[in-house]
Amino acid sequence: MFQTSPLPTSGLGFDLPTWSLILVLLIVTWLFLRSTRVVRPTERGLVERFGRYHRFVKTGLTFMLPIADRLVKVNITERMSEVQPQEVITKDKVVMKVDAVIFFKVRTDEDSVKASEYNVASFEKQIEVLSRTTLRNIIGTLDMAEANVSREKINQALKEQLTLQS
Repeated sequence: MFQTSPLPTSGLGFDLPTWSLILVLLIVTWLFLRSTRVVRPTERGLVERFGRYHRFVKTGLTFMLPIADRLVKVNITERMSEVQPQEVITKDKVVMKVDAVIFFKVRTDEDSVKASEYNVASFEKQIEVLSRTTLRNIIGTLDMAEANVSREKINQALKEQLTLQS
């Protein structure tokens, strides 16, 4: 009497509910992959939700809202920067050419990581410029003979001044 027709199928032999299930599984998988991030031990993370700071992330696996959140990773390993050679006038009016190498890193606490990302445009460049200026100032208070033999004194003074500025 009544004849029922089978469910519509695609050219691949799957019916519409199967395609719907596959599509839902693909979307769920994509959302899961977009919501998980790994923060390495050499990094710390800042999660921004819609462009505003939301939370601090330590190492390991972290979950985020897929479209709303963005993870900013900050490298906390020690880095080296060469301060370009510069001419410095000592206390006894002698012009010396001085260069330096500085080692620095972002501290691992939340405030330091946030400050390195949000308080300055490029903290690496600013550390280099501050080091150059501070080195000029320190050597300017020494005479030439003293500046040539007191590296430890210069290093300690530079470290103290840079620590005060951070």
